[in-house]
Parts: sequence; structure tokens; C-alpha cells
Amino acid sequence: MLIALRRVIRATDLHSKHLAKTIGLTGPQILLLQTVQHHSDATISKLADEMSLSQPTVTNILGRLEGRGYLYRERSQQDRRKVHVHLSDKGAVALRDAPVPLQDRFTEQFDQLQAWEQSMIIAALQRVAQMMDAQDIDAAPLLIVGNVQADESSEPPIDSNK
Repeated sequence: MLIALRRVIRATDLHSKHLAKTIGLTGPQILLLQTVQHHSDATISKLADEMSLSQPTVTNILGRLEGRGYLYRERSQQDRRKVHVHLSDKGAVALRDAPVPLQDRFTEQFDQLQAWEQSMIIAALQRVAQMMDAQDIDAAPLLIVGNVQADESSEPPIDSNK
């Protein structure tokens, strides 16, 4: 079992390194760009809710992506307190060229399982988390390792700040 867990951790680590090396973006950055693309005119709080990350974490990632020209923020004309996030042309191209995120592949394959298989896997993993005293740790549903707020030179991550 520990070997299987280590393989999962290693697979996510290798995928994150592959993303950073091939397209220069981390897993959380790609996921945020995808979320912005799917929720045009989204606010930062909406993005944070959609990604199950804290607003400060999303704001940090947005700042990095905006600084690199992948997206831009615009204050709402109707409510000046709100800021909307939009994908730039560069961001759209990056998403078009980005490999499929690991969790998307996982979700697609998991959805193809029978309901009883899904329930067994969920129950077993919840039990493993409990055995590791991790049942109360808040984590976003992202298959990434490291710190979500890390800079581009470090490895990407699981947010436990929310």
C-alpha cells in the first residue's frame, strides 16, 4: 500500500515537473486559466470557490499569471468593488497547447468505473487518510504537490490554507 501511495505522489510530482518544463506553467496556474476560460467575467471569489482554494491563494496565482500576460483583471462597471478576470490571447494559446491536467485524466477514468467501484475507492482512500491522521486536513481537489503559492521555480502543490 505504501508503494502505491508513493507511486501516486511520484506521478503527480513528475507531471508537475513536466508541465513546468514544457510550457512554463504550474498545475495550479493551468487550472486557474481553465477556470477563467470556463467562467468568463468571473470574480476572484467565484474562481476561488470553483477551485476550492482560498482567495489569497487565487489572488497570488492571478498576480503571477497577469504579470506574464496570460490574463487580465478589470474592475466592474456596475459595481466598482468587484474585479473580473479575463483570459488574454496569450492565455488562450497556452491552454490550447497545454497537456491535459493529470486530474482531468484521472476524473475521466474514475467516471468510467461502476458506482460500486467508485464507492470502494473513496471509502478506502478516506480510511487511509484517517490512518495517516489526515482526515481533518483541508485540501483542494488538485493532483499537485508542494505549495500552491510557490514561485514558478519551485514545484506546484496542494492548498491546505483554505
